[in-house]
Amino acid sequence: MFTGIIAEQGRIVSVDADPAQDSATLLLSAGTTLEGLELGGSLAVNGVCLTATAIHGRMVQVDVMGETLLRTTTGALRTGDPVNLERCVPAGGRLDGHVVQGHVDGVGALLERENLGKWERLRFSVPAPLARYIAEKGSIAVDGVSLTVTAVSPAAEPEPWFEVGLIPTTLAETGLGAKAIGGGVNLEVDVLAKYAERLLAFAAQPAAAASVQEEAK
Repeated sequence: MFTGIIAEQGRIVSVDADPAQDSATLLLSAGTTLEGLELGGSLAVNGVCLTATAIHGRMVQVDVMGETLLRTTTGALRTGDPVNLERCVPAGGRLDGHVVQGHVDGVGALLERENLGKWERLRFSVPAPLARYIAEKGSIAVDGVSLTVTAVSPAAEPEPWFEVGLIPTTLAETGLGAKAIGGGVNLEVDVLAKYAERLLAFAAQPAAAASVQEEAK
């Protein structure tokens, strides 16, 4: 589990894509974030939970499967690209952001950014199936960064969006400060909303089954 508090920005050293196997291997460099990381340990890279498969000093190798390449921006990473890094939170550690699993739900894009002096307002597009999980003043992870949603599009909006506000520290210490208009971002919505929807779907089944049986009589 992660909290969405970025430890530092690492950098992609190399990308070894294997289209035949629908996979890729990334080598990335970082500073103190890698201290104590062991083989098999978890590392969030732009919000994607990946497993360390090889460690070379201040460099770590991770393998990426097709599902991850399909659902995240990881497949678009190139040598030299900066990436947001976070280690998993230890048991008993501080939960400074919110509960982030590193399981990306979809990809959005930066639509607008407005400099408001002491902070910036950013608007992102969101895949329509995810919009119902995003609520004003709720939490969302954008490229692994825990953020508070400040505004959302109307429920009937055919091209949904949400907005967040970023303070100077977030702009300086994460990749969101340099994100260009149109740039893709990994989105992870609040897991509690997804579980609630799933539970309600199953709760409605007995009632539906009973209705069908009554009609059959």
